[in-house]
Amino acid sequence: MSHETPPAIRRFNVLGVELSAMNLRIATDAVLAALRARRKGYVCVTGVHGVTEAQGDPAFRRILNAAFLNTTDGMPLVWLGRRDAGSYVDRVYGPDLMLEIFAATQATTFRHFFYGGAPGVAEELQAKLEARFPGITICGTYCPPFRPLTDAEQAAFSALIREKKPDIIWVGLSTPKQERFMAEYLPRLDTTLMFGVGAAFDFHSGRVRQAPRWVQHSGLEWLYRLCSEPRRLARRYLVNNPLFLWRIAGQLSGLRKYPLEEAPSP
Repeated sequence: MSHETPPAIRRFNVLGVELSAMNLRIATDAVLAALRARRKGYVCVTGVHGVTEAQGDPAFRRILNAAFLNTTDGMPLVWLGRRDAGSYVDRVYGPDLMLEIFAATQATTFRHFFYGGAPGVAEELQAKLEARFPGITICGTYCPPFRPLTDAEQAAFSALIREKKPDIIWVGLSTPKQERFMAEYLPRLDTTLMFGVGAAFDFHSGRVRQAPRWVQHSGLEWLYRLCSEPRRLARRYLVNNPLFLWRIAGQLSGLRKYPLEEAPSP
């Protein structure tokens, strides 16, 4: 089964990371087409943090570039996408994409599974989304430890997926942990698509409050989240954001080249 992106979806280069030029409608259509064709792939929801992490980690950069979709989760990436691909490019934010896909699969037989989150979060998320989308099929959850799975745990998890047969596995870990997990486990699991949506588990379960819409679209969500969780997010935003701006200035001016590496074959 192929990981290739449908030809209609353009890609653009941000510091050597290929982003999908899209909006929520295009992303949803591509996901539904992949589900119907049972075309395996993983979806990365990538913001400035992910692009910056990829600068010092070539293996992680290759994982992002091999994604079925690598969406623009962050207004700076949207602005760069509009510059390179066109005005139709918009933010494809993990929590929004999750709700769009649930709405689009509500009246279908497609099955969902949740992997990740703190203890109890996935179950709370299941209850909230089953209430919001009556008739949706959420066939299971799994709360992993904070360390890598042991061989026995890997075997048990694979057996659970074979039993539950989800079409989509939603992964609620942090970046880059969730992207590495998807790239490693997708070939082993009896599923079609995996989505790394990070904080969407906490947002949609009600554990963490989302930024207001006007903040999300202003490019200042990073500041809202920093104020909400300063100890956890200080390095991400106060170090990574200035680094990103410095590097992107070099790319846009032509002073620094960030060539795309060839992604490994799936």
